[in-house]
Amino acid sequence: MSGLLLAFVICSLINFAQSRKEDRAQVNTWGQKFGHFVGKQMEQQYFLIPGYLQDGQAVSKQGIEQLLQRNFLLLDFVISQENSEQNEDTLITELVKQQEGTDEDVKNIDEEHLDYGDDALHIENSILQEMERENNIHNKEQIEEEVQETPSDTEKFEVAGYPAYTYDWSEAWDYEALVSNFYAVDNTTLLKEEYVGLEQLLEPDLSVDKQVDGPQILIYHTHSQEDFIDSVPGDPSTTIVGAGDKLTELLQERYGFKVLHHTGKYDEVRDEAYNEALPEIKKILEENPTIEVVIDLHRDAIAGDRKLVMDLQGRPTARFMFFNGLSYSRKGGEIAYLENPYIQENLAFSFQAQVAANEYYPGIARKIYLKAYRFNMHLMPKSMLIELGAQNNTVEEIMNACDPLAHILAIVLE
Repeated sequence: MSGLLLAFVICSLINFAQSRKEDRAQVNTWGQKFGHFVGKQMEQQYFLIPGYLQDGQAVSKQGIEQLLQRNFLLLDFVISQENSEQNEDTLITELVKQQEGTDEDVKNIDEEHLDYGDDALHIENSILQEMERENNIHNKEQIEEEVQETPSDTEKFEVAGYPAYTYDWSEAWDYEALVSNFYAVDNTTLLKEEYVGLEQLLEPDLSVDKQVDGPQILIYHTHSQEDFIDSVPGDPSTTIVGAGDKLTELLQERYGFKVLHHTGKYDEVRDEAYNEALPEIKKILEENPTIEVVIDLHRDAIAGDRKLVMDLQGRPTARFMFFNGLSYSRKGGEIAYLENPYIQENLAFSFQAQVAANEYYPGIARKIYLKAYRFNMHLMPKSMLIELGAQNNTVEEIMNACDPLAHILAIVLE
């Protein structure tokens, strides 16, 4: 093969160097005739570009590329490999995004590790014991009886005027101390040390400008069809969308924020929900440049007999969890297909919300859950995903939880 390649290159170059004018010297000997014939054939079949250029024919960039591919098999192979790699990148990107949609529903961590234990700094043992009692109420008949006995009365809620517990930030809060007190890290990912420290997490000012003429907060639902144990079929007000309505109302009327609640449905195919939501949320942010905060409000899925509920001011109240995607795989490192330039800012937002929750309403929040994918948190520095209760909570418990959640967000954003 190499000999043939060398032969046609030499013959073609010789022919190109020769004049193509009509007064070209005549070839007389059989050897000359044979050599001229082979050279012409090689030139016509394998090395056409010099002839095109000499004849003054206009050749486009695409045409030259096609000629090169025809004449040089190695170049043709390289170009085909590049196209294959591009197609492979596109395929991998789609697969990763689909896996992202599936991954949120799968916990690669023991459920108990998402909750605080006896060593929690901010929760008294008596509160933990009461929470455990409440968590054991999982039988549907028991829940229905409790709902009948405890009518909803949102007017009873009183905003906590001062912290029930205060962290001592003058202590040495190293990486291990911060992680153990605030985070539950999924086994699929790692929290890099560069992201963890009081300077990175506690000190950033996350307040928003409440004077702007336009919404400051966007609330939406990647999984808008998530519902609860006593949700009414066909009634979105009893699903996570209804919780979004309640949270929007509280943030606007009680705390003075301007909130846009987007109720688009993206989870007809659940695994595709993040892909489906992304372009629409981008469009909303482009049309509303005053938005500084993006909240994706979900409800969790709990296995077994656990129930995320506590008694808060005499009201059964769902517990919730702040959630971050790190775009980082424990096995493969950075997930380039899911780049997020705002990971540090995302982490600061959830950390400050967790601190406020632990100080003002001890026990209401589980640990911040960290997972490997991005979950569309790259759209804004102050982006947050919240898991509000779970599938076995009642609608009343969910709506009651919106009161402390709104206050916690206000503490961070005001």
